[in-house]
Amino acid sequence: MFPEAFPGGYSFFGFTEPSIKQQLLCRRMRLDQGRTVFPIAPAFVMPYMTGRTHDVDQALFLRRFHGPCWAIAHVFGHEAMYWYRLEHGLGRFSLVGTTVKPPEHVPKDLVADEKHRWLKGERVYIATTAAQDGLLGASVAPSAAQKDLEKASGVFATAAQAVDAEYTPETVNTDGWQATQGAWKALFTHITVLRCFLHAFLTIRDRATKTLGDLFTQVQARVWEAYHAPSKRAFSQRLRRLRAWAQTALPDGVMKSHTLALCTKRTQFSKSYDHPGAHRPSNMVDRLMKFLDRAFFNAQYFHGMPDSAESRVRA
Repeated sequence: MFPEAFPGGYSFFGFTEPSIKQQLLCRRMRLDQGRTVFPIAPAFVMPYMTGRTHDVDQALFLRRFHGPCWAIAHVFGHEAMYWYRLEHGLGRFSLVGTTVKPPEHVPKDLVADEKHRWLKGERVYIATTAAQDGLLGASVAPSAAQKDLEKASGVFATAAQAVDAEYTPETVNTDGWQATQGAWKALFTHITVLRCFLHAFLTIRDRATKTLGDLFTQVQARVWEAYHAPSKRAFSQRLRRLRAWAQTALPDGVMKSHTLALCTKRTQFSKSYDHPGAHRPSNMVDRLMKFLDRAFFNAQYFHGMPDSAESRVRA
């Protein structure tokens, strides 16, 4: 919030020119060290003097619930594009820096995923990072390749290291997409990448037909019984029992093959027992992505330039 040399002392140094938009004078201060001059931004004005906070607060609150800009303009005045640009302006700022203040509070256990959207009819991907029920990163990637996902997730890495220069997360939970896992390993060499248990179960559920209803109920109970195992050893035992039961009780088919495939990933799933604070399923980031999805769907996704799509996602 303040320059590094601020504790060394300062003195007031006149005012800025009046703002054309708000007709507002801002104080300036000059640091004793280096003699650098800084303006003091008042908290009751939006960045770049785009409006007074008490005038735009309620309107921007309605954007939280995806209220259209034309309707907000009808109630609060201005033009629809005014509210569109005002919201996009929030995308200039760091998601981590505006959410987490003390460096020691930057979460060490993350959840990451990506979901495709549309930019001028072309498929793009929103690389999303979450922790503690909040979004800490969301950036547009032109493809689901590792290089593009690494660049998009790197926006979070840069923002987190701006808060804490030595920040290195301990774990990240992802789905089975190899490009996502590779991107996080490239960004943070010592990170432990965990595989999402929920996605493995959903793969089984989506292959269960109506004729397999009773058997799927048994599979579901046994899968989640293994998930709730109190220790790594108990988890391994329950997966072995699940595999032995599935080999004899389930008919040959896709559901059986995916159930057995879940059992073979024991090593990947059991890593979470070494990290008590780690996220085993990725449902946290899934819930947050649903919120983003509703916002983008109501706007019929993106129709402008990639930069405007990026600012919309971050805003």
